[in-house]
Amino acid sequence: MIEKISPLESSQPEEAVAPFASDDFLIDKTFAVPYQHRVWFCDNVFESSQDILCSCFVDHDEEAATGGNGAVDQDKSKVQIWVDSAVSESNPGFANSLTNWIEAESGLELARPAEVIFGGEDCKNDPSVVQKLLAAINEDQLDRRSYIVVVGGGAVLDVVGFAAAVAHRGIRLIRFPSTTLAQADSGVGVKNAVNEFGKKNWKGSFAVPWAVVNDYSLLASLPASTFVSGFSEAVKVALLKSRTSFEFLCDNAQQIRGREKRFAAQAIRESAAHHLRHIVDGGDPFEVMEARPLDFGHWSAHKIEAISGYSVSHGDAVSIGLAVDVLYSVSQLGLDRESALRVIDCLRRLGLPVWNSILDSHRDQLLRGLEEFRQHLGGRLTVTMLADVGKPVNVHAIDHQAVGNAIEELRKLSGGSERVD
Repeated sequence: MIEKISPLESSQPEEAVAPFASDDFLIDKTFAVPYQHRVWFCDNVFESSQDILCSCFVDHDEEAATGGNGAVDQDKSKVQIWVDSAVSESNPGFANSLTNWIEAESGLELARPAEVIFGGEDCKNDPSVVQKLLAAINEDQLDRRSYIVVVGGGAVLDVVGFAAAVAHRGIRLIRFPSTTLAQADSGVGVKNAVNEFGKKNWKGSFAVPWAVVNDYSLLASLPASTFVSGFSEAVKVALLKSRTSFEFLCDNAQQIRGREKRFAAQAIRESAAHHLRHIVDGGDPFEVMEARPLDFGHWSAHKIEAISGYSVSHGDAVSIGLAVDVLYSVSQLGLDRESALRVIDCLRRLGLPVWNSILDSHRDQLLRGLEEFRQHLGGRLTVTMLADVGKPVNVHAIDHQAVGNAIEELRKLSGGSERVD
């Protein structure tokens, strides 16, 4: 049977083509690619009153035509599930429930049983993990209308997201962030990366996830230190975007640290919303320009992580980096000292560290990390500092002596202790 194919129709009138006057010419057209970035918030996705899971497996470009009631394809869409080892150990029922739901859906086909990936920064340092993912995608013959579902912390989201982004130039990725850090920040972002050459996130891609589900129930089994670690990114984005959000964190730090859901869930949602709005409305979702305000506090944080062999978590390193940078901002950008001290106090009351001996023992190496940061950003060095809460300032040079002074002041304020009170 021969299927008739209609000629392509254009909504634009045909343009007249003038003869080229010379061999030198330029075709220069600006275009935009529409994306839909969807982030759900719930507390147990399997008991949600809204059909969140069904919405994750709907074709965005066909949703209006179908009313959002299910997958459009007549053939089944293949699905893989990858689960962080920490989630697999502490909450094995989640992957089982997800498997059962997918197997019950008529439009979906589970390509293989859920696979486990060891979590933490180690998975981003091991090239074999990405290769294993790509081999599985190839073996199961996933295509660009298949789905890869990942449940895990930021590192696992990164490594699975990177494999999904490069396979066939992009397979639909559905994220279930399982840590406060991932739910508040990285899980709603559009970046995926692995570490290379001893450098954090050196090899990566930009890819908008097909859907993100921030399921608060996934946080229940987190160790206390991991739970509080993610709120450093909430403090960071509040300092950049909203005095109201920052004051909320300060006023309710003890309740958040104590896992009072009303306060912790709001902190996560506000942080995720600020990050998402910056990506969608900030004018630079794929970081083409030199300014990276969401990397406030990160120039030293990335280096602290690497120097420690990643024994210092990303969230803890960001907390320390924020403490250094707000004190630097006092002397160099005119940030009110009282505001800087309030930031440090907020971090400490959230249960986060503001000091690590690496600030002393590896200070020269830490400062050399500014060049790596410049390369990571591209072009000239651009570091975000703070003139006031809600008023970030981009600077293009860092005074090493002033950084040293900020570190010395931080040592005194913290008592040189890495222990969180």
